Amino acid sequence: MKKNKSKILYKLLIINVLSVSILLNAQSVYQPVLPYSCLHTVDNLIYYPSSDSTTYDAFFSKLDRLLFQGKGKVTILHLGGSHIQAGVWSGQVRKNLLSLCPGIVGSRGLIFPFSAAKTNNPSNYITTSSGNWDMCKNTQHDAKYPMGLSGISLATTDPNAKIAIKMRNKDGILYNFTTVWLLATCESDAIIPVLSSGEDEIEGDYYPEKMAYLFEFKEPIDSFSLSFHLRDNFSKPFILRGFWLDNHLNGLTYVDIGVNGAKLPSYLRCQYLENDLKFVKPDLVILSIGVNDAHTDKFDTLAFQTNYKSLISRIRSVSPNCAILFTTNNDTYRKASRRSYVNNVNGYWAQQSFYSLARYYHTGVWDLFDFMGGLTSIKNWQSDGLARPDRVHFTASGYLLLGDALYNAIVNEYVNYLQRKRKRLQ
Repeated sequence: MKKNKSKILYKLLIINVLSVSILLNAQSVYQPVLPYSCLHTVDNLIYYPSSDSTTYDAFFSKLDRLLFQGKGKVTILHLGGSHIQAGVWSGQVRKNLLSLCPGIVGSRGLIFPFSAAKTNNPSNYITTSSGNWDMCKNTQHDAKYPMGLSGISLATTDPNAKIAIKMRNKDGILYNFTTVWLLATCESDAIIPVLSSGEDEIEGDYYPEKMAYLFEFKEPIDSFSLSFHLRDNFSKPFILRGFWLDNHLNGLTYVDIGVNGAKLPSYLRCQYLENDLKFVKPDLVILSIGVNDAHTDKFDTLAFQTNYKSLISRIRSVSPNCAILFTTNNDTYRKASRRSYVNNVNGYWAQQSFYSLARYYHTGVWDLFDFMGGLTSIKNWQSDGLARPDRVHFTASGYLLLGDALYNAIVNEYVNYLQRKRKRLQ
């Protein structure tokens, strides 16, 4: 009995120490953003319209085990539009989470060679390409090629086409990997994708049930190039949906997916969404889709919520127990005529829709709209150098601020979980 009591007391001590450590870390991260005049409106919290905060307990339990014992894998998926494609907002959340405890870096997860598609690429990896690649993305109603979770595809019939990927390992974070799943399909078996890294050159093994090619390297690598071996003419297009990078280590993996201009219907038209989600198997899904849906003079809130429910249904068909976190739209302006812009009041109605969805799913909302200050507040953010002149997007400083703020809101909920856990042990 004394031995069990000692174990409980020891666990309580560890929880108290970790809680203090996390709170200090959260405060140190958040401190640089305090001087901005636009940040005085509301507390930076996750809100629960159904008054149920336990929906995150399974996620925090896995995170807890990783931080305490170094065991297990925790995966977060952050899905959105142009706010996420750039990778600054989401990248800051990732970096801050990985700073909670040494040695919890998981894999980089799903990436896409955006620069090969002639669009902006996240900064923590570099992609280059040569040859002819044809791009389609989920914002196109008549996309020529199937798409998956990344919401964008590249296709080629050029035997000399190549793509190169290199991790930018920085901030003390190494994303080296030993396994690459090339998410791709081709109707012809005459085309064999090849990955080269250093002196290693590997032909991929195709797994039809995964619609992907597997490449395994003996030692961890940080870069590779994709090319092709041909058994016959390159007559059928090779269609690429992305790369899943893995190192089979315990740790936290933060996958961020965004496509410029994407709306909810954009992701709903991705035929291989569920297939690619099986690689991710998220424990927490952060949903930041909605700015483009509401950027109109006629915003249908019922259709908006129905589309979100369809998307969540597809996500939970793969990860039925994943936690969901909604982030509301930011305040925006939209063009009213050729030379005039008006405040987009749909930001308010979208906010109410997110609260309704959170109530329906008994989950949380990170209220970016209120955090900014509500309607017309983006003008203040622009004055502080945090928003761009289009009054839709943020500057790099603005996105970093959002990353710090969202991270702190998540950490605050984790500390609340630790406190609930401590009470159960007492």
